[in-house]
Amino acid sequence: MQFKLKYILFIFSLLLSVHVSAQKTKRQVLEARRVQNQKDQIYINALLSNTKRKEQNLLGDLSDLKDKIKTRQNLITAITNETKELGNEIYLNQLEINQNKRDLKALKKDYADMIFQSYKSKSQNNRIMFLLSSENFYQGYKRFQYMKQYTSFRKKQGEEIQLKTVKLQELTDTLSAKKELKQTLLSEEKKEKSAVEKEKKQQENLLTQVKKKENKYKKQIRKFQKEEARIDALIDKAIRNAIAASNKKSGKKTSKSAVFTLTAEAKVLASKFISNKGKLPWPVEKGYVSTYYGKQPHPIVKTATIQSNGVRITTNKGSKARAVFEGTVLAVQVMTGNRKAVLIQHGNYITVYKNLENIVVNTGDKIKTKQLIGTIFTDKITDKTILGFVLSKNATTENPKSWIYKM
Repeated sequence: MQFKLKYILFIFSLLLSVHVSAQKTKRQVLEARRVQNQKDQIYINALLSNTKRKEQNLLGDLSDLKDKIKTRQNLITAITNETKELGNEIYLNQLEINQNKRDLKALKKDYADMIFQSYKSKSQNNRIMFLLSSENFYQGYKRFQYMKQYTSFRKKQGEEIQLKTVKLQELTDTLSAKKELKQTLLSEEKKEKSAVEKEKKQQENLLTQVKKKENKYKKQIRKFQKEEARIDALIDKAIRNAIAASNKKSGKKTSKSAVFTLTAEAKVLASKFISNKGKLPWPVEKGYVSTYYGKQPHPIVKTATIQSNGVRITTNKGSKARAVFEGTVLAVQVMTGNRKAVLIQHGNYITVYKNLENIVVNTGDKIKTKQLIGTIFTDKITDKTILGFVLSKNATTENPKSWIYKM
């Protein structure tokens, strides 16, 4: 019965340690996520802090504020998740401490009983008599071995008590550190929530100003969308022209087909591009997505709809655009205000880098992954540096989020 109880306690202790280890690994992931969110928040706040306060930039101010709030809320969520996981760890840690205390108490009791029995029979005469009273040599030898094992076991148990005591102290120290970290996280969460409330009030004030002139801002949005559609049409035409030229070169008769005819080399490149889906580097060294792919309501003027064939990435002034994969420059399109779009072909996939100035590549150039393409244009009114990035298979656009690492 006693053996069965000890076995059950051993299994419980083993399962508990495994669970604690799993919890620790999970919290390490959450901690890394929180740290990354903190870095993102610092970066975005620094990036958007120099926005010029002009009436024509009111939509931009609101968009910036929206991004700041979103980033801060992501951080709050990360803190909340880590705090909950930390609470679970503290609970399991306490269970382990309680188990260790019980084990230590049992060990000390056994050791005390052993010392007491040893004390009762510790005289040399008692030991000699114990050996001499043996019925034969074999029994005497066994008793001698028992005395040696008993001494060794007592020493081992003493060492085990010492180890358990050290482990218990380490667990107690760990528990104190976790409780302190939890309090720090709770304080940080409270601070972030307070900042969000303040920013939301600021957002409401700006929204009130926007609503007063909503029709005016709708016109601005429509004008921007019209220009984007014009640029997208030029890019689409350049791609379709390249497809037609590719088909003609290969002798393909279906001129209406919007699919590249690939050489063996281009097929290999396309295959490599596909195998890197979800792992492609960002087209900028540092930045964040301020407009996502697809049809969506305007982030501020909800009654207006915007269509984005790619993503818009806000980055630092003076930032460079870089190729997300090796390929060949298919075309360079010149846009309004001498801004440029560079199209790079990767087999039957095309990546497009819009809103550039001072480009350093030409049509036909062979490009390597992360090779610099040109400087991203900075708007003089908004002081914003935004790269437009589009990814398409033949002439059909795809969501870059599925292709770019952690976008």
